[in-house]
Amino acid sequence: MAKPSPNKTSKQKSQSPHGTSDDESARGRLLNAATHLFCKNGINATGIDAIIAEAGTAKTTLYKLFGSKTNLVNAVLESEGKQWREWFIGAMEEGGGDAQAKLTRIFPALKSWFAEERFYGCPFINAVGEHDKDAKQFRSIAMKHKKIVLGHIEKLAGELGSNDPVVLAHQLGLLIDGAIVAAMVSRDPGVADTAALTAGPLLSQSKPKKKRAADQLEAV
Repeated sequence: MAKPSPNKTSKQKSQSPHGTSDDESARGRLLNAATHLFCKNGINATGIDAIIAEAGTAKTTLYKLFGSKTNLVNAVLESEGKQWREWFIGAMEEGGGDAQAKLTRIFPALKSWFAEERFYGCPFINAVGEHDKDAKQFRSIAMKHKKIVLGHIEKLAGELGSNDPVVLAHQLGLLIDGAIVAAMVSRDPGVADTAALTAGPLLSQSKPKKKRAADQLEAV
């Protein structure tokens, strides 16, 4: 996952009016604690008392800053989604290269994530999975996250020369989601390698073939 932003310095805190920095510090601790516990134990299984104990804050502080557990869950998903997208898209783009090179970085990046000690799967898949399937609240946040991720993959698929970038993006998206769930269940980072093998032909088939010399001469 992407590294969180560094904490503000004590000098900055002393200059912040009306205790704003204290609220920001408490908010950060509550988000970090809730993120860890929600991902590790599940949203429904994690109570407010466990969150404030890990964050080292008062219950009144949590309700002052977030209003309710539901709002805290929403904040966690928004924060986690933003950090994950920055990391994931950055991993594809790092090192440059053409669209083919960037797309082939997807599964090695996922493998490194799967190998982390605190890998507990996708918070969006987990949130939707453990709640009422008719509930739209978490589903809408999850779909917003997925749309941004697929949008970047679709852009690269277009640059690759795919006849249907939307379909290719969704094919890769299914492999990404499947690999995440399989890695969470099996605790085996190697499932990313299997997903990469499956994605290989999709990327190769989508890349335009170079015309043969004979074909080029006939076209002249």
